Amino acid sequence: MSASALFILDLKGKVLICRNYMGNMDMNEIDHFMPFLIKREDEAETTPLITRGSSHFLWIKHNNLYLVAMTKKNANAALLYSFLYKMVQVLQEYFKELEEESIRDNFVTVYELMDEVMDFGFPQTTDSQILQEYITQQGHKLEIGAVRPPATVTNAVSWRSEGIKYRKNEVFMDVIESVNLLVNASGSVLRSEIVGCIKLKVILSGMPELRLGLNDKVLFEITGRDKSKTVELEDVKFHQCVRLSRFQNDRTISFIPPDGESELMSYRLNTMVKPLIWIESVIEKFSHSRVEIKVKARSQFKSRSTANNVSILVPVPSDADSPKFKTSTGTAKWLPEKNVVQWNIKSFPGGKEYLMRAHFELPSVDSDELDAKRPILVNFEIPYFTVSGIQVRYLKIIEKSGYQALPWVRYITQSGDYQLRTN
Repeated sequence: MSASALFILDLKGKVLICRNYMGNMDMNEIDHFMPFLIKREDEAETTPLITRGSSHFLWIKHNNLYLVAMTKKNANAALLYSFLYKMVQVLQEYFKELEEESIRDNFVTVYELMDEVMDFGFPQTTDSQILQEYITQQGHKLEIGAVRPPATVTNAVSWRSEGIKYRKNEVFMDVIESVNLLVNASGSVLRSEIVGCIKLKVILSGMPELRLGLNDKVLFEITGRDKSKTVELEDVKFHQCVRLSRFQNDRTISFIPPDGESELMSYRLNTMVKPLIWIESVIEKFSHSRVEIKVKARSQFKSRSTANNVSILVPVPSDADSPKFKTSTGTAKWLPEKNVVQWNIKSFPGGKEYLMRAHFELPSVDSDELDAKRPILVNFEIPYFTVSGIQVRYLKIIEKSGYQALPWVRYITQSGDYQLRTN
C-alpha cells in the first residue's frame, strides 16, 4: 500500500495536521495540491487522484475537510481510498462530528490516532473499539511500566479483548434492509434495489465462536437442497472477524465477534421489487388562484405486516400559502421552508388505502417561475419483515466454558432512496 504521508487540510488547502510515515518525500509538496485541484475544477476535470511529477495525491472530501494521502510509489489506490474512508469513520466515532473545529480541538488525540492506524505507510489497527481501549480523548499518557501495547493489538483476534465476562450472555442480531426505488410519472419502475446489512450487539463472555446460517442460494445449491425459498446475495462485504476462507469453501459464516455493537456483513440485491407503498397523486391549478392536491397511498404488502412512522412528502408550488388539509388517516402539515406537504401516518397496515387532500391559495399575479417537477418522497419502516426473503436459519454459539446463551433475531425493512415522480 505504502502511503508516504497523510494530511488533513481545510477548505483553503491549509494543513491542519499531518504525519510523515516514510520520510521519503518533501512534505512541502502538499502546497501544490490545492492549486492543482482548483485548476482541475476550473477545467471540469476533477479526479480523485492528482499527480505532480513523481508525487501522487489521493484525496477525499468530508464536510469542510480534505483528507489527502501522498505517495511516490505505485501504491494500491483502492486500499488507500478504503483507508481514508476508514480514517473518517474512526474520527467520527471519536468526535461525533468530523469537521475543521473537531480537528483543531483535538490535535493530541488525532496525532495519537494517526500514529496507531498506520505504521511506515501500512495500515495497522483501524478498529475504533480497540483504539478506544488505549487512546482516550483526555490524551494518552505513557506511565512507567506501561510500555507494552494492549493485548488486543498483538492478538490474532485483534478486534476482541480477552477476559470479557457477563452475568447474562446474549446476542442481538438485526437484519435491516433498505429499499431504493425510483418510479417515473407513468408508473413504471426505473430503478429498484435492496441494500441490506446484519448488525450485531454481542454480550458474551470469553472468546465465543459464532456460526450463522442463512437461506443462501449458493449454499443450497452446494448441498443439493430445495432452493425455491433462497436469496442470491450480491456484493457481500464482511467484518474482518469473518473467516473468509471458510465462506469461500463451503459458504459457512463463522466468526469470533467483536464485543458490543458491530456490522457483521452487508449485501445488495439488484432485483425488481414491487413498490411496498404505492402513491398516486393529482395536482390541479385553478385560474392561478388556488391549487388542489389529491394523494392516494396504498400499502402493497400482506395484511399481517404493518409499516410504522410513514412520512409522505408531496411537493407544492413555492408561492403557495393558506393551506387546508383533509386526511382519511394520519395528519398533514405544510413545511414552507421545503415547499412540501408532509403526510404522517403512524401505523399503515398491509392491504390498506388512504387519502389526503390539500388546498392552497396562490398569489393573483401569475409567477413566471416554473417549478421543477420534484418527486414524492416516502419514508417508512416495517418491522418483522424482509422484502428479499432472507432468513436466519440458525445462530450457533460455541464457547469452551459451555455457558448457555440466548440469540435474538429481528427483521426490519425500511425506505432508502424511495422516490415517485409526478406529472
